[in-house]
Amino acid sequence: MELTIILFLFGGLFLGWSLGANDAANVFGTAVGTRMVNFKTAAIICSIFVILGAVISGSGTTETIGKLGAINALPGAFACCVSAGFSVYVMTKLGIPVSTTQAIVGAIIGWNIFTGSETDSGILTTILTTWVLCPILAGLIAMGLYVVVKRIIAHSKIHILRLDAYTRLALLLAGAFGAYSLGANNIANVMGVFVNISPFTDINIFNFLIFSSTQQLFLLGGIAIAFGVFTYSKKVMFTVGNDLLKISPMSAFIVVLSHSIVLFLFASQGISNFLISMSLPSLPLVPVSSSQAIIGGVIGIGLLKGGKEVKWSIAGKISIGWITLPLLTLIISICLLYILKNMFNLSVFIN
Repeated sequence: MELTIILFLFGGLFLGWSLGANDAANVFGTAVGTRMVNFKTAAIICSIFVILGAVISGSGTTETIGKLGAINALPGAFACCVSAGFSVYVMTKLGIPVSTTQAIVGAIIGWNIFTGSETDSGILTTILTTWVLCPILAGLIAMGLYVVVKRIIAHSKIHILRLDAYTRLALLLAGAFGAYSLGANNIANVMGVFVNISPFTDINIFNFLIFSSTQQLFLLGGIAIAFGVFTYSKKVMFTVGNDLLKISPMSAFIVVLSHSIVLFLFASQGISNFLISMSLPSLPLVPVSSSQAIIGGVIGIGLLKGGKEVKWSIAGKISIGWITLPLLTLIISICLLYILKNMFNLSVFIN
C-alpha cells in the first residue's frame, strides 16, 4: 500500500479517535459518573464491543452517508475526516458531548460546496430529522423504562446489597450493548467516506469466510475509536454522568439502555427489513448521535422527576455545541480542501 494512501487514511483514524474521545464516552458516562463502574473497566468493555459492532453490523448506515456526498478522491475524504475530527476535538477539550454525525455531515456538505457537487436534499432532510427525533425518542424510551423498572424493584423487595450487584451487572451489559450499537451505527461517520475508494481488497479466509475491504476499513476505524476511549474520554464521561443531572445507578442503567436501543434501531438492517416485510414504516438507516441519545435519556428522566434537578444551563451549552459544530466543520472543510488543492496540488475531486 502506498505511503500517501496510508497518510490519507489517518484522517479517518483521527476522526475515529475523536469519536472515541467524545461520543463513545457516552456509553459508560452515566455508569462511571455514578461510581458504579470504574473508568478502566468501562474503557475495556466499550473498546471491545465498539470494534465488534463496527465490523459485524456497520454496513447498514454507510449507504446513507455515501449518498449525501459521493466523495471519489482520497484527498477529499481526508479533508472531510480531518475537519470533522478537529471540530470534535475542540468540543471535547471544552467537555461538551457532541455528535460526529453532525461533524461529518457538515464536512461532506463543505466538500459538495467546494467541488460544485449537488447535496441530496432528501437524504439531508432525513438526517436532519433524525437529529431532532433521536433525543426525543431516547427521552421517551427512558421515561417508559424508568416507570417499569421502578415498579419492578418496588414489588420485588430485593435486598439492597443484591440490588447493588444486579445494578452493576446491568450497567455493564447495557454498556456492552451500547458500545456494539455505537460501533454499528457510527462507524459510517469514521470510514464511510472511504468505502467507495477503499485501498483494500477482499480477503478469503480458508474459502469459508470473506473479510471484505469495507470490513477491513471498519476494523481500523473501530480500533481508532477504542484508542480514543482509552486516551481522552474521561472528561466527557463526567459531564454526562454528573454535570447535567445527578442520577442514581438505576437511572444510569435506564439512560444507557434507552440510548443503546435508539442507536440499534437506526443501524439494524434486520429490523428495517422485517418492518418492510410486514408493510410497516421503517426507521431510516442513518448514523445518529450517541451524545444526543444519551442527553435525551438523561433529560427524559429529569423531566419525569419534575425537571427541577436538570441543570438547564449545561443543557443549553450542549445544545449550542450541537448547532455550531456542523457549521464549524463545514467552514474548516472548505478551507482544508482549498489548501490541499491549491497549495499541495492534490485532486480532491475526480470528474
